[in-house]
Amino acid sequence: MWPEPVLDLLATGGDRPVFEDGDRVVTAARMHTMIRRVTTGLRDHGFGPGRGIALRLGVNAEAFATTIAAFAAGTRVCGIPPGLAPGQLEYLLDRDDAVLIDDATAADLLKYPPGPVSAAGRGPDVARIIYTSGSTGHPKGCAQTYAAMSASWAPHPGRWPPVIAELATRLDRYLVFGSLNSQVMLEYGILALTAGGTLVAAHPPDFPGAFVRHRATASVITVGKLHQLVRAQRTDPADLSSLKALMVSGSPLRPARLREALDVLGPIVFHGYGQTETGMISMTFPGERPETVGRPPSVTDLRINDQELYVRTPAQASFYWQDPRESAEVFVDGWVRTRDLATLDDDGYLHLHGRARDVIIVQATLVHAGPIERRLATDPAVAEAYVVGRPDDETGEAVHAFVVPATGATPDPARLRALVEATLGASSVPRTVTVIDQVPPAPSGKPDKAALAVRDLPGSPPAEPGRPPS
Repeated sequence: MWPEPVLDLLATGGDRPVFEDGDRVVTAARMHTMIRRVTTGLRDHGFGPGRGIALRLGVNAEAFATTIAAFAAGTRVCGIPPGLAPGQLEYLLDRDDAVLIDDATAADLLKYPPGPVSAAGRGPDVARIIYTSGSTGHPKGCAQTYAAMSASWAPHPGRWPPVIAELATRLDRYLVFGSLNSQVMLEYGILALTAGGTLVAAHPPDFPGAFVRHRATASVITVGKLHQLVRAQRTDPADLSSLKALMVSGSPLRPARLREALDVLGPIVFHGYGQTETGMISMTFPGERPETVGRPPSVTDLRINDQELYVRTPAQASFYWQDPRESAEVFVDGWVRTRDLATLDDDGYLHLHGRARDVIIVQATLVHAGPIERRLATDPAVAEAYVVGRPDDETGEAVHAFVVPATGATPDPARLRALVEATLGASSVPRTVTVIDQVPPAPSGKPDKAALAVRDLPGSPPAEPGRPPS
């Protein structure tokens, strides 16, 4: 049961370095002892199966130990996503009935004596809640059971599909930043440890500086950061000779941009597709069929209904925490409805063609257009509000708002952006707010948001031909 493979790996790792933070190097034996201490402290405070813990931790060895210990104790673990508005944080803690653990709490737990540790989780119990932005404006939690996490490929070399087996050979020094609670950051971190690599904390996480300073061989990178890295390498090249793999996540990566990255950085870009609800769905080898998102591993099932992709993976989430209505929409008879439009070609490669839902992916964070539109429309100077997503070199995609003014009023873009940030968080803030006389109508007579999405906007490239805008 999860996280037994990680505990076994660390218990037998001896003096092998597993976490590096500046001059501090933590061995496998030391990390195992830290996990044992935190697990003892959690159990002393009554935490075990059925109890909820919300983690808001930095990027350090203590954070990794606390995360693994929370799973070892069998608790229900959720990581606090960055950029939450205060009301959203309060909502999350109340909804999950979770106790917040921050860096200071983790330090106190590490003072306990190291006791025995084993995986206490029960298969049907929820092991992890991964929060994303929800369609109502509140975070939406993907609930993954201990059985599902135990079915993950990361700590089991025998389960690695070919592309993951190749990636594993490049994870000698895996750069970690942002949050170790991130689904992607933790999953590839476990893969790196299983492959014999070391997790290296990036302070600060600046690119390409962090790659050079830490002699990193691999890391996760968002589409926006990848664009910035490519630009920097064209104008002021850094020594990236140590870098062997960049796993691109979060937003759609246009084929032309992927080809440019491969041309500038070399064959190190692993481009894939996944969702919080499913984990990895497919991935390509560097340079392999850049117009696709690769082929799914043999354990992943795909089904396409009316152009919409449904997916079934061994480690997928089971439902949305305390949200039966949305769960019924997405988790259907054992399948996850991705709400993405896709086709499979004759060679089994997956092609994405846009979305059947009104969302924008900003720095790997799912942002729903509806709550932003409703919030903008509460301003007395706004009669109507419409939100679209556009490709963006900094964030992968960016939010853009169009507002129709109320009679005799003049909307204030700065005030509108502040209004959104205060209630929905930084990821939802529009990059631009454009005042329009009226929204163009579609042939159906409804507002044509697709027409708004292809209008010329400052600082936003045009929508990719052939791909429906968000």
